[in-house]
Amino acid sequence: MRKWLIPVGIVVILVLMSISSYNGLVGVQADAKTAWSKVESAYQRRNDLIGNLVKVVQKAANYEKGTLTAVIEARAKATSITIDPANATPEQMAQFQQAQEGLKGSLSRLLLTVEQYPELKATEGFKELQSQIEGTENRINVERDRFNDAVNIYDQKTKKFPSVIFAKLFGFNEMNRFKADVGAEKAPDVNDYFDKTETK
Repeated sequence: MRKWLIPVGIVVILVLMSISSYNGLVGVQADAKTAWSKVESAYQRRNDLIGNLVKVVQKAANYEKGTLTAVIEARAKATSITIDPANATPEQMAQFQQAQEGLKGSLSRLLLTVEQYPELKATEGFKELQSQIEGTENRINVERDRFNDAVNIYDQKTKKFPSVIFAKLFGFNEMNRFKADVGAEKAPDVNDYFDKTETK
């Protein structure tokens, strides 16, 4: 009877370790997914605000419709890309980020062009929307940083021993972080940006 105690004890320990590791991995993965949903929520807030901004701007007489159309198209593209953060490839993350940066760029051009319309710029509705969009951009950055922090915790959990064994056994894949755009480490030349914007 005693000779069975050691193997049974080892099996029980392994089962308990696997349960503990699995539950821990589920917890950190769920935290990372929740952090991602907050990123999406911040982007959705920006998309909703842009929709309201477009409606306000469309009412301005003789407004440059090309710039407005670019914003509408960029917004549609940005909202068409959805990602499961637990299974997203670096290419999918890059595609998502590129679409969001495209929307941000077209929005910046729109706000620059509005400078030529003081009567629009002076309206309370426009000023409020512009202020909310600026605040939302900050919120997006905060939520992206929090997502990266959550992914960092998840990655550490899936790569440390003995969790790494159970992570591979149960199929917990590596999650991808947000990365800066290529060339983002270089300070932009503001004069060049305005020159390019004005020629469009």
